[in-house]
Amino acid sequence: MHELSIATAIVELAEEELELRGGIAIEAVHLRMGALCGVVKDALLSCYGLACAGTPLEGSHLTIEEVPAIVYCPACAARARLEAVQAFRCPGCGAPTNEVVQGRELEVVAMEILQCA
Repeated sequence: MHELSIATAIVELAEEELELRGGIAIEAVHLRMGALCGVVKDALLSCYGLACAGTPLEGSHLTIEEVPAIVYCPACAARARLEAVQAFRCPGCGAPTNEVVQGRELEVVAMEILQCA
């Protein structure tokens, strides 16, 4: 399960931020996750708790914003949301397309921090 290695990398990234800032605690990590990134949301959420155990992030939570898959259709000259990630066809005209505009993201976009006394 590669979700555990991804969760571990997220925790390591947050720990680096803790070291840089000092005197803070991280309450939540916010992640943008595209439909085509190949990560299972529920598995990642479960693994995040495991990855946080015994670290300064223990007790924090992971918030995931799901990003839909958007492709560019050359036949329509427009962007369209894929109806299914297995079928790379324009939902409007049915033309095949392989130009992904959005949906591959897997990025930490924010951290909620608390100042420690």
